[in-house]
Amino acid sequence: MKHIDTETLVSWGVPRLRNVIGPALKASNIALSRGTDPEAIASLVMRLTRSESPVSEPMGDLAELFAPLAGLLADVRAGRTFFSEREKPAPWKNWAKGDLEQGAVEQMRNACRLPIAAGGALMPDAHTGYGLPIGGVLAVRNAVIPYAVGVDIACRMRMTILEMPYERIHEESDRLAEALEAETRFGVGAAFGTAERRTHPVMSLDWSVTPPTRAQYAKAAAQLGTSGAGNHFVEFGKLSVAENIDEPSLKLKAGTYLALLSHSGSRGSGEAVAQYYSDLAKSLHPELPEELRHLAWLDLDSREGQEYWQAMELMGRYASANHELIHRHILEHLGVKALGHVENHHNFAWKESFGGEELIVHRKGATPAGAGVLGIVPGSMGTPGFIVRGKGNPESFCSCSHGAGRVMSRKAAFKTLKRETMDAILKERGIRLLSGPLDESPEVYKDIEQVIAAQADLIDTLARFEPKIVKMAPEEGTRPRWVKRKNANA
Repeated sequence: MKHIDTETLVSWGVPRLRNVIGPALKASNIALSRGTDPEAIASLVMRLTRSESPVSEPMGDLAELFAPLAGLLADVRAGRTFFSEREKPAPWKNWAKGDLEQGAVEQMRNACRLPIAAGGALMPDAHTGYGLPIGGVLAVRNAVIPYAVGVDIACRMRMTILEMPYERIHEESDRLAEALEAETRFGVGAAFGTAERRTHPVMSLDWSVTPPTRAQYAKAAAQLGTSGAGNHFVEFGKLSVAENIDEPSLKLKAGTYLALLSHSGSRGSGEAVAQYYSDLAKSLHPELPEELRHLAWLDLDSREGQEYWQAMELMGRYASANHELIHRHILEHLGVKALGHVENHHNFAWKESFGGEELIVHRKGATPAGAGVLGIVPGSMGTPGFIVRGKGNPESFCSCSHGAGRVMSRKAAFKTLKRETMDAILKERGIRLLSGPLDESPEVYKDIEQVIAAQADLIDTLARFEPKIVKMAPEEGTRPRWVKRKNANA
């Protein structure tokens, strides 16, 4: 070994902090240049990064070089919570029945082993994720876990109820489809062309608050008002309201309405923020066992924790702006007005009070369901979704499912399903798919009716939404219509 670089130090457990990495690089490379065995350097550095008292560790002949690093590591540890196995895990409750993956259960159990964990819940749409399962809720004390929020920070739902009568969907089908094609962009890297680029006050907020948000500003501006790939969608459908809705945020008389529903998040910017702070959290917790690495946390009292919280909230505003723009431009394209709307995040962390204690509640693929809080639980491109009202059940930390939940992986879907079968299912149900991947076929999801029934103690259903004209990212290798347009920017 001729040189020790940053990534080598991080692999040895040195936190990815500038004021620590610099001195660590200097000490390690001076020791290396003096002929010290690289394995001896690695052994010492790993011992220092894992020690509860780095300054007390014996350093022998390397003390002169590494004592300053030990002091810095001691400062990093001061006031922070580190992992140690607790006597028993924090309590958690399971609403997922039937075909529940064992991996999701193990991930929930592991999350409740964290010393910061106060409790958790597994929603009926749960399946295996990274760190915390999708459909997992985790309440912790004075910390935030980037991967428990999720890679797509502030992935969310928005539904707008239109003044246009639902009955016109048949005669106006082509015009509605054209509005979706013209006013949406889908997929990794998707953006509007210069002449069509969206604007919103969210881009006037302070994006310099953290390194990743500062670096992502230009990309965020280009992707404003767009959607990602996978299960992201924008669609028109039939909203059936059985009884009058008279809520502070939504008032609708019983009847049938045309509604616009969207699902997406904070795009590439949110992913960059998640990766940056997850890597940082991992580097601050070299003591975590492998199965808990994706649950590395940032103490909220620390500079890094405060930074992440600011970045997360900014990504929340950005994701909300994306949905607002999608809906505004589609309605303007059609020349129709809105009767009302409902929206909610389902990949986020909130400060909430339970039992008189403030906790940080992570909902990774879970919908807020506080008493009287409205939310949206979608199904799939071929199955219904619902407007729901939370009951404020503290056992679920006031949460419910964020969808139906997968029963088949994307890889398995492409191996076993056929496009013709998916098309036949949609045709039978009167659904027009403008574009969408095979791995989002209705067959890959749990029965949404059973999922809703499993959480009757968490939510009331106020309205039922049936997809009718659906737009999603096309499968890889196909070209969406907008690519061919004059001002399009792929």
